[in-house]
Amino acid sequence: MKVYDISQEVFGCKVFPGDPSPEKETLLTISDGAVCNLSAFRMCAHNGTHVDAPFHFYADGKTIDQVELEKFVGYAYVAEHEGKIGAADAERMLDAARQCNPLAAERILVKGKAVVTSEAAKIFAQRGIKLFGNESQTVGPEDSPKDVHLVMLGAGIVLLEGIRLSGIRQGVYLLHAAPLNLGGCDGAPCRATLLEL
Repeated sequence: MKVYDISQEVFGCKVFPGDPSPEKETLLTISDGAVCNLSAFRMCAHNGTHVDAPFHFYADGKTIDQVELEKFVGYAYVAEHEGKIGAADAERMLDAARQCNPLAAERILVKGKAVVTSEAAKIFAQRGIKLFGNESQTVGPEDSPKDVHLVMLGAGIVLLEGIRLSGIRQGVYLLHAAPLNLGGCDGAPCRATLLEL
């Protein structure tokens, strides 16, 4: 059994422009005579590898602790794409996933420097996927991500952003990307992994 870690290390992770970077504080150290080593940290809920809840863009949307855990765990399809993902690209990804395993078409992960367009977001929403993941810190264009988020989060799609897929081949895997249980929050960091089937 091969398990792939597709998460960024937190303190060296990428952050969305304008978001604060994670900070670590050492509270106790054994080398200084303390009984144990103890650390504290401070970070944005959307630093590094993280998931977005509907509340991120909808005032009345579900917070991260209200999103069903089943969305974060299950079969997923890794597709490769560079550039803008248009409607036809989205259809191709979904069809390829469904041919491999119909359950894998519920969770699409995109390897490469890809940006979801509003047209592609509508296709993913119409096809009822549960989760969409990408390597960028946002699914839509970095300078105007709102429209894509509104379409996908409005359809109940969980967004898994900031994953790392460089060593992963296209195909079907078992995904586990459960977020931290941060009550009332708009998103949360997660340790995303893929299990090779």
